[in-house]
Amino acid sequence: MTPTRNNIALWHLLAIITIAFWGTSFVSTKVLLNHGFSAVQIFTLRFAVTYLILLAASHSKFRCENWKHELIMFICGITGCTLYFWTENTALSLSPSSNVALIVCTNPLLIMILGGLIYKSERLNKRQIFGCLITFVGMVLVVLNGKFILKLSPAGDLLACCAGLMWAAYSLIVKQLNGKYNTLFITRRMFFYGTLTSIPALFIEAGTCSPKALNIPWQNFTEPVVTLNFLCLTVFSSLFGYLIWNKVLKQLGTVLASNYGYALPMVTMITAVIALGERITPIAIAGAVAIIAGMVLAEIKRK
Repeated sequence: MTPTRNNIALWHLLAIITIAFWGTSFVSTKVLLNHGFSAVQIFTLRFAVTYLILLAASHSKFRCENWKHELIMFICGITGCTLYFWTENTALSLSPSSNVALIVCTNPLLIMILGGLIYKSERLNKRQIFGCLITFVGMVLVVLNGKFILKLSPAGDLLACCAGLMWAAYSLIVKQLNGKYNTLFITRRMFFYGTLTSIPALFIEAGTCSPKALNIPWQNFTEPVVTLNFLCLTVFSSLFGYLIWNKVLKQLGTVLASNYGYALPMVTMITAVIALGERITPIAIAGAVAIIAGMVLAEIKRK
């Protein structure tokens, strides 16, 4: 059935809501880090709890129809969950956050290039490409927030590049499963492999840089602020975020949907102002305007 304009508008709205969930997740992660949790502990716990919730909601089908699809699910789990968060969080510990945000948030540009090369249906017209580039410029302005000094950190910057590549790989690979399985099954299976591959990350962290990585501070969950932020990460960012996003990728196309990723720094900026009292410069405001204008150009199609 051909999608109506109202249906398409709904999926655009859901894409914006998902980006809002993910944009606020940076603040929730920062709160948990400040309360004694390591980055690997945070994403391992949120993956495991998300998988258990999805398993309780849907457990009639456990495996894919063949090993090829199962392999694709495994790749989606390790790229879209474990490796993405591991490389991004490690990069944040080695490089300035502005470097990491700039590099990671260029993944929509990478998806646009690779998606157009791999899938003919994902190729954009000139107006949409121009809109994507305007959005990219706006994202740069928001991330820098008036501070045009970037320090090179080869190891951290390389890991940030890897994080962007992991998300691009996940976005393009999961497309192969659309139409073969429902979104709930895809998301649940993906988090199963995300949880499975996160456990070795805990042991690696314990053996290399943090011997206490296996000692999860469970007692800190007695603090309401910890429990609330963990629930925000698990329910909104992981559970609803990935469920909606996998459906959005199917309905809008991988390239156009991924263009919303440029708005992540803008959402994080607004959340940081409200929750952490950070300051917004006129340059960042101009960047936010450019992001919105670019998205309008890229996302709204002519009749």
